[in-house]
Amino acid sequence: MKYIILLGDGMADEPMAELNGKTPLQAAHTPNMDRLCQAGSSGLAATVPAGFPPGSDVANLSVFGYNPGDCYTGRSPLEAASMGVELTPTDVAFRLNLVWLEAHFGKLYMGDFSAGHISTAEADQLIRTLQQELGGGEFNFYTGVSYRHLLVWKNGKDRLSFTPPHDISTLSIEDYLPQGDGAAKLLDLTNSAQMLLNDHPINNRRVQEQKVPANSIWLWGHGRRPAMQTFQELHGLTGSVISAVDLIKGIGINAGLNVIDVPGATGYLDTNYRGKAEYAVNSLRDNDFVYVHVEAPDEAAHGGLLQEKIEAIESFDREVVGTILENLATIGDCRILVTPDHPTPVNKRTHTSDPVPYILFDSRQSEGSGPSGYSEENAARCGTIVPGHQLLSLLLDRNPSRS
Repeated sequence: MKYIILLGDGMADEPMAELNGKTPLQAAHTPNMDRLCQAGSSGLAATVPAGFPPGSDVANLSVFGYNPGDCYTGRSPLEAASMGVELTPTDVAFRLNLVWLEAHFGKLYMGDFSAGHISTAEADQLIRTLQQELGGGEFNFYTGVSYRHLLVWKNGKDRLSFTPPHDISTLSIEDYLPQGDGAAKLLDLTNSAQMLLNDHPINNRRVQEQKVPANSIWLWGHGRRPAMQTFQELHGLTGSVISAVDLIKGIGINAGLNVIDVPGATGYLDTNYRGKAEYAVNSLRDNDFVYVHVEAPDEAAHGGLLQEKIEAIESFDREVVGTILENLATIGDCRILVTPDHPTPVNKRTHTSDPVPYILFDSRQSEGSGPSGYSEENAARCGTIVPGHQLLSLLLDRNPSRS
């Protein structure tokens, strides 16, 4: 038996007036997910436990089958694992976004949390400058992908609070600066980074090309090295992870899974959807399990881009889910879980902790009990909400009480 998770990041949403009361998932043309829903079963899962922030880190840990209450230490330590950065017990890792801060009447506003989705090649030069001028001692900077990077604070403080930059798009940053023990030192570091970035040749060129500059860093998602059992220790299965973002790769590495890089996978709307599914099919020749993550719906929602979110959902359905269904004969007997990690409502431009709709499908069953289509509303009619970390037990057809 093979086990497949297909995850559309932030795919769930809320009813919108622009869609006559439908959600983007309901408005999108999703014949493949509808087919799986009809032939299988559907329901709601609480992927963000009470008391946890509704981030992709917490939610994806849940979908991987890990209870965040047992192993979650922060987002950035997971990303560090993907980047090959080994943390010592006294290190504190931080997600470092390259952002564009816009000045208006003496205040700074979060103009773009992704610095215009800056390219990795451009970002690498900026991060290298920060490391050369500010790193090498207490602080060290590491290049990630596009706007997503890493800062490690040796013997750092962790009793701090931060606001993710995508939560404050277009807002003044003055009420959202770091708070807690060590915050002043991080603010000094940020100010020093701004001075280096403001007149950097990369940013000068971006301005000339009428692109927004990456004129500041924004720190968040901090934590220390986590301790996790491997997927094989927990479930006796081998597996792979396919994603364009370091967070998901890092969860996979900590879980002892094989990370597969797919050419053209970008973590954005232009990602290689079909390539991810084709690599997933190939990986199942030698492994029991594959986790395919697509970031595009979440990115569109963070930008408030309704039509782009619908298009991303449709691409996920057609190129990812559809390609898996085309290859069922090659894969053989399998069980498939389709789900978002968390909702990312377009009108809110950030994550919420509401339960998400999921589909469970077994290729050996000719008939299912699922609704006629895949949506938040249809999933809610199931009447129960599954704890998110028990979804994997449902996929593996094992008693959730033992997980």
